[in-house]
Amino acid sequence: MVLKSKAIIINLLLITCVLSGCMGGENQEETQGSLVIAFEVQADYENIDENPQILADYLSEKMNYDVTLYSVSSEGAMIEALRFGNADVAIMDGGSAWVGWQQYDLGVLGADQKSDGRTYYEAHAWVRADSEMADAHLDDNRYTDPFSLLSGKTSCHTGWLKSAGMLMPMGYLIGLGYTNVIGDPDDIETLRNTVYGYFSEDSSIPDSGTPYYGYSGALKCLSEGAGDVAFAKDSTVDSYCNNDDPVENEEWCLEMDEYVALPAFGRAPSHPVMYNPTVLDVQTRTAVLNALMSMNYETYYVNYTTRGETFTGCYDITVHVLDEESPRNTCASEILQNVLNTDGLVRTTSQNHLGSYSDLISNIPGISAYFGDKFEIS
Repeated sequence: MVLKSKAIIINLLLITCVLSGCMGGENQEETQGSLVIAFEVQADYENIDENPQILADYLSEKMNYDVTLYSVSSEGAMIEALRFGNADVAIMDGGSAWVGWQQYDLGVLGADQKSDGRTYYEAHAWVRADSEMADAHLDDNRYTDPFSLLSGKTSCHTGWLKSAGMLMPMGYLIGLGYTNVIGDPDDIETLRNTVYGYFSEDSSIPDSGTPYYGYSGALKCLSEGAGDVAFAKDSTVDSYCNNDDPVENEEWCLEMDEYVALPAFGRAPSHPVMYNPTVLDVQTRTAVLNALMSMNYETYYVNYTTRGETFTGCYDITVHVLDEESPRNTCASEILQNVLNTDGLVRTTSQNHLGSYSDLISNIPGISAYFGDKFEIS
């Protein structure tokens, strides 16, 4: 009787196991949903590790979603894809993200990190230490204003309509009333007259390829005495004039104590992960954000030695598991570097990530029309 009862129990367990698929049946767990990523996909990749399909496959596995790519040709096309529901998420430039947020109510889920771990850089006016602007900034007198002393000075910009080199400082000066817009408030070309009107007519707004173009060019302009103030980002002076190996410094650099940064204008955002709140439901929003954040916890090690043993593979710190079998380019740390060109991603919101930038560039004459034309948004 006991043997008969055991036989019945075993048969029941076997039946249950078969029904649940634990005997190796081909029944696969159904995907929980779908996700479409707008991405500027190339026709061919010389380095296959840069193919965004690897990112899609990673997210698909983490989310148990059907993740596909929606190929676009521009940042503007990304906005349109989100706007009309052809894609669910996209990682885009700060300028196009601002347009999507301000004009089409797109939102920010997260953002990539710069090399120092921040999701932004600060825009500054750099002046010489022996200038009256530096004196006004460093005199501990709250009634002396270094920005008011910039009027009539020769300015060094990184280029026409560059963020830290022009849009952010001019948005700051216009917004706080240091200067008025000179010309049609709906025409971006008005900004050129405004620059020359507030600063000197000799101010440098360089074209690409000329000596004073870019961050290095603006700082060179200041260092050589061609201008009185250089508009650049917070790391510019260190990048070109304060390297550990002095040989790497530019030959035109002054001593470090000869450069003074005035208070920051604001923050220029890194690349945000954008979505359309009217299209992407809360459940999917949470799933994709969690999957993106999980990428921060996988690191690929080569010949890593611990406790007398050497390992090579993808290590997941959250579960303390080393994957020695999967290809290197499928490890999250490699995908972040190769596909997204970043060390990591963080959670954030539209206001936190784009607010400071928005407050400044919203003051630029004709900026919305300019971005609309630049990104070919219909």
